[in-house]
Amino acid sequence: MKLPLWFAICCFCSSVFALEAPGGAVILTVSGNVSQPNRGKEAVFTMDQLTKLPQISFTTQTPWYDKPVKFTGPLLKDVLAAAGAKGEKITLIALNDYRVEIPYSDVAHYPVVLARLMNDKPMPIREKGPLFIVYPYDKHEELQKELYYTRSIWQLSKINMQ
Repeated sequence: MKLPLWFAICCFCSSVFALEAPGGAVILTVSGNVSQPNRGKEAVFTMDQLTKLPQISFTTQTPWYDKPVKFTGPLLKDVLAAAGAKGEKITLIALNDYRVEIPYSDVAHYPVVLARLMNDKPMPIREKGPLFIVYPYDKHEELQKELYYTRSIWQLSKINMQ
């Protein structure tokens, strides 16, 4: 009697945590060391899928805008967890193939957001969207350095995890 219940629980849990197949336009692809693929060996996300992840917001001053800006989106570590991505090196790739590497320790220590909204509005490509990696610069003085500003890639379209 215990075995069927255990089997049912395992089947239910695995379906709850599986990354669903995309039901629209893919805006983010996670590749590399991924254990929850939903398209071939990659984990892909639509904007709707990213919206369903827990969202955070913070307002921070950046070098790109005159005034502090409010950014909203899922934490980068939550996106990586949804993809089952593991590793120490994260390569972020923009629509124009610009690349930057960040250590996983950044997302483990800071609430790095995968911003999908700026001042509560979607970001068009011309305004650094649709996705923008942003650190909470104002909350951590050590983040107010060129090193972290260069890690804040906009027009993000791909992540490779190693």
